Amino acid sequence: MSHQAEQMIADSTRALSERRPSLAEEVITRDDTLDQLEVEIDTLCYEILALEQPVARDLRFIATALKIVRDIERIGDTAVNIAERATELIQEPELKRLIALPLMANTAQHILKQSLDAFVSEDAELAEKVIQSDKAIDDLYEQIFRELLTYMIEDTRNISRAIKLIFIAKHLERVGDHSANIAEMVVFMVRGQDIRHGTRIDRG
Repeated sequence: MSHQAEQMIADSTRALSERRPSLAEEVITRDDTLDQLEVEIDTLCYEILALEQPVARDLRFIATALKIVRDIERIGDTAVNIAERATELIQEPELKRLIALPLMANTAQHILKQSLDAFVSEDAELAEKVIQSDKAIDDLYEQIFRELLTYMIEDTRNISRAIKLIFIAKHLERVGDHSANIAEMVVFMVRGQDIRHGTRIDRG
């Protein structure tokens, strides 16, 4: 499921940069598979809870899996949103050569992969790095927003295309947020410590 979500983000942004409407459509259709995987994983987790009655770390693993699949499913929805905006933008002349947006997409994919690697390997230190790296996504979003705002001010004919690009950048920023959520749950799973909402990370 995580591989599918990663690929959907990669393909949706590639569809935009390479102006490939067919690839955008593929991303949209793949969302059904991701939704089905979420249901299957949820069902399996609830069966384990009912039949095995796990405790301590095993219980934290199941609770983490249930939360993580929701974030992964939402990342799939985000990829669909990007693909839909890409389909619209491809039909119009390019506003500008895309440089920062593909960089932001690559950064978001990297952080997402790291968060999922941290879960698989139960690596709390890697998870902490993901949480700290989320700021890089936020900074890129601010850079893209300011640049596109300049385009809109310079020529009102740019407004529609610029707003769609800003929406895409915002969706990528949300991928960073979901990755940070996953990483926080990994810290909880490994250490039994809830660090959501700015709670101090305790390495002791």
